[in-house]
Amino acid sequence: MSDDYEFTNDWFAVNAPIWRKMVTETTPRRFLEIGTFEGQSAVFMIETCAPNGAFELTCIDTWAGGIEHNPAAMGEVEARFDRNIARAKTKHAFTLRKIKSDSTLAMAQLLAEGAANSFDISYVDASHQAPDVLADAILAFKLTRIGGIMVFDDYLWRMAGPGGHDFLNLPKGGIDAFVNTYFRKLNIVTGTPLRQLYVQKTSD
Repeated sequence: MSDDYEFTNDWFAVNAPIWRKMVTETTPRRFLEIGTFEGQSAVFMIETCAPNGAFELTCIDTWAGGIEHNPAAMGEVEARFDRNIARAKTKHAFTLRKIKSDSTLAMAQLLAEGAANSFDISYVDASHQAPDVLADAILAFKLTRIGGIMVFDDYLWRMAGPGGHDFLNLPKGGIDAFVNTYFRKLNIVTGTPLRQLYVQKTSD
């Protein structure tokens, strides 16, 4: 990606090669992102997918931060997201729906609007607490089409400091609970150690 964007971290870069391969193989046209922060993965998808035709993104975030964030800094995080997306707009045509909301409420609204089984890729990267991750995964599953890919970020992420070893403060517990419960309806595609898990939805 160009140097025109405002990213304060490089979390996504290590995953970019796998994402590029995934996008090449699946040619997604609709992308759901649950937890978007400064928009680095959204911008990657715009730059990679939009040149190939009509492309739609739905980005959900509260921009309030999680227990590991400084709430006072989150307003500027959202402002950077807006500026990054605005700069991406000058490159390729696409449609963005930004939803500033709790993720479960936002996805329930999408389902109520008839968006079940409509997204090619769903990226679960919001709260790092296991119950929240599980709820996000279940709703994202319903929104992902059969044959679509679900990506779970921070599979082995651990919060530093007090509470860092609390099983319920880790994404892994929520991700594992989802995969174990839905194992007849998905295939594990691949993963990057300590980072992400990719599954393909095989049935409703």
